[in-house]
Amino acid sequence: MDILRIIFISLEVVLLFNLLIFVHELGHYLAARWRGLKVERFAIWFGKPIFKTTRNGVEFALGWIPAGGYVSLPQMAPMDVIEGKSEENDKEPLPPISAADKIIVAFAGPLFSFLLAVAFAVIVWQVGKPELSASEDSTVVGWVEPGGPAWKSGLRPGDLITEVDGEKVTAFAPPSQASITWRVVTSTGTNIAVKYLRDGREAMAYPVPYKRPTKWYERKALRQILIGSAHPVIVYEIATNSPAAKAGLRAGDEILALNSEKIFNAQPVLSVAEAMTNGAPTAVTFTIRRGKEEIKQDLTPARPLSPAGSKPSFGILSWLGNTNIVMSHPSPSVQIKAGVSQIIATLGAIFAPKSDIGVQQLGGAIMIFRVYSGLFQNEHGWRLALWFSVVMNVNLAMLNMLPLPVLDGGHITLALIEAVRRRPASGKVLQYIQTAFAVALITFMLFIAFFDTGDWVRSARRDRKEAEPIVFAP
Repeated sequence: MDILRIIFISLEVVLLFNLLIFVHELGHYLAARWRGLKVERFAIWFGKPIFKTTRNGVEFALGWIPAGGYVSLPQMAPMDVIEGKSEENDKEPLPPISAADKIIVAFAGPLFSFLLAVAFAVIVWQVGKPELSASEDSTVVGWVEPGGPAWKSGLRPGDLITEVDGEKVTAFAPPSQASITWRVVTSTGTNIAVKYLRDGREAMAYPVPYKRPTKWYERKALRQILIGSAHPVIVYEIATNSPAAKAGLRAGDEILALNSEKIFNAQPVLSVAEAMTNGAPTAVTFTIRRGKEEIKQDLTPARPLSPAGSKPSFGILSWLGNTNIVMSHPSPSVQIKAGVSQIIATLGAIFAPKSDIGVQQLGGAIMIFRVYSGLFQNEHGWRLALWFSVVMNVNLAMLNMLPLPVLDGGHITLALIEAVRRRPASGKVLQYIQTAFAVALITFMLFIAFFDTGDWVRSARRDRKEAEPIVFAP
């Protein structure tokens, strides 16, 4: 990707990400103005301001911690740590406000996030959401790792999985919660019950899940049974002088079988070549569909001259992605319900007693930025980003309603306690509570950012390695 494209995508991501923050804080700001509260600062991002300007008595600022925003309201509970205040406010005390006003102002932020989600959902409803066609978004197994959990339990490529852990599945991977991947990672038993169809007959497999070993600086791996989804194996790019090039393979050729054994994704093509690392390469018969013609061609893998240490390969550099994309038009209510269901399912998995999913698996600002960047690189980038923004705003609204100090739900909870007690809580007590939770929140954000950054760096290294040119002898 050229540098201008990277800059353009980065600007798109920053614009959209900060729009989500701005609209949420705008809700607080407008509600505070409506209820007559003193507004000191409207800030995007946390911490001491790196840029600020004052308009009509309100300071508009950009903080140095890129992970949210806030509206400084001194008549609400204090949040000095997040707001970047370093000294006590020596101005005259402001008049107290009612518990109802505090609830209205606190609730306005999540409300505006929810309304923005609805607005995005209406746009997606009109312009469409790109999805795989039903023929490609299936639960057919395309690859089973030899010797892995699924293989040992009897699953094989071509099997159609219908249930996992007692739950029906309709997709292979998230975001659907009715996906094989989600059901596997959220399972808690020693074995995972997998119901599947083979040649029209129903059968059961009970694989013991596998977790990849991780180092201390990596996110803990989640459960896997080491299978891959089925998809057409269509050649996209071929290395010069490679066995595939010399055999006459072309972009657009679909590989149907190897040595007369049907394949369901591209992994067998890679594996059969790499398996010849320690021995003399032998010919493999490819069954290829080219247009309406079906042909057979023998290919013998070769070891590239570079990069050094490369394993034997046929020289097929990349495969054509999913081409059967359809444009669905889910109603706003369907999209909102999906977003709500997703956050509820995620929180349920995190707090499940025996779940392997913990807060470490959550993503922060860096992960969100990375997801948006990936979406914008797709040819349907804006449509996908709009759809993801529906989910993001629903999550932002719901998470902020959790009854924890610093969050909007915490302000509402404190205001309700104040209404019941008929007097506000002690200012000093509130200061201690808010400060403690603000420090905990910033620490948690840094904790998540550490893993998000590590994941991104390791992924970039893998991408660079995979992008190294493969050179075969002429």
